[in-house]
Amino acid sequence: MTAPAKPLPHSPSPGDAPGSAGDALHRPVIAWFDAHARDLPWRREDAGPWGVMVSEFMLQQTPVSRVLPVYEQWLARWPRPADLAKEAPGEAVRAWGRLGYPRRALRLHGAAVAITERHGGDVPTEHAQLLALPGIGEYTAAAVASFAYGQRHAVLDTNVRRVFARAVTGVQYPPNATTAAERKLARALLPEEEHTASRWAAASMELGALVCTARNEACERCPIAAQCAWLAAGKPAHEGPARRGQTYAGTDRQVRGKLLAVLREAVAPVPQATLDRVWDEPVQRARALDGLVADGLVEPLRGGLYRLPLT
Repeated sequence: MTAPAKPLPHSPSPGDAPGSAGDALHRPVIAWFDAHARDLPWRREDAGPWGVMVSEFMLQQTPVSRVLPVYEQWLARWPRPADLAKEAPGEAVRAWGRLGYPRRALRLHGAAVAITERHGGDVPTEHAQLLALPGIGEYTAAAVASFAYGQRHAVLDTNVRRVFARAVTGVQYPPNATTAAERKLARALLPEEEHTASRWAAASMELGALVCTARNEACERCPIAAQCAWLAAGKPAHEGPARRGQTYAGTDRQVRGKLLAVLREAVAPVPQATLDRVWDEPVQRARALDGLVADGLVEPLRGGLYRLPLT
């Protein structure tokens, strides 16, 4: 078994002070980002904090190419949280379309209601206030605070975790779930100055999305290839627990998606018989429908009718 490579002498380790060894990574990565960052609508100044928040909900486990059209339609229809809060939650599910993981739509609607009721319709600026909103966890709170308000927070998505795992700890892939050691490392790497920290958060995420990808990484285009512990060690293969795959065909997720597709297109409540036609296997179909009801994505009515939720 090949031991993971140790960090290179000039690469930061979890114990390094911010602003010291980390500078060797900050400068080239941020310079690369300045030259190569994609022009995405949520990065533009006119997106505002609400646009950033919407993008963070939509981008979870979903590629940018699928998010872009839905994001544009969403912001055109609901340019402020209060606009979405006025609508029934089922309308958020309907507008979510085929992005997948539709509970995110309900959570975003719940956050819009809370922002309207608690913060006068403005996305709060404080990390603790963001974290207190329904449906917002540590990652989303840190991302909105950093990308919308330029604050200093460690923003750890899958792309960032992969960059840190390779460049600093010398392994191909991060653990399946974020660990305390990863959080400690991210804090150690965080620049002291707020603006630089927020740029670093966006830049390291973009590097993982475009260059240090999960497969077919482009090390020849990486601005920190010379400092990468994994590359220096000969790119040793992953030796940890098996990475989780995302299957879809034949799963309850697929059945749920088919059931929701019928309800999104409907202008009136849908009878059970119509839903029964979307999937032949009755036990799995019933389980998927029961799950949608339990998650608040579908509302059952008398007479065997179903619709998207109104409350």
